Amino acid sequence: MSEKVYTKNAPDAIGPYSQAVKCGNLVFTSGQIAINPESGEVEAKTIAEQTEQVCKNLCAVLEAAGTSIDKAVKTTCFLAEMADFAAFNEVYGKYFTSKPARSCVAAKQLPKGVLCEVEVIAEI
Repeated sequence: MSEKVYTKNAPDAIGPYSQAVKCGNLVFTSGQIAINPESGEVEAKTIAEQTEQVCKNLCAVLEAAGTSIDKAVKTTCFLAEMADFAAFNEVYGKYFTSKPARSCVAAKQLPKGVLCEVEVIAEI
């Protein structure tokens, strides 16, 4: 049986989906983008600033699910520009210190024109 996860400390879903779903001993987050949950807007401009906001949003969703970013086992990362890979990795590495498995791909376009999006699978 699955359970929907919601927190006001991360942006509301911008479509017909949940911030995350718990299933068994795993939580699956939806892709988080650099929306500031307080304003509901994308305020960060650089890839580093956006990655920071994305990671903060993921931390909030994972906490609401009863876990943490340290328990991530897999991430999928989407970049608008592969040229941002190094700057993205620098911030990503500060948060994902447990070094989960990861895929990172370039996407032609991301929601709201953001520069990155990250989704996580974590143990509870």
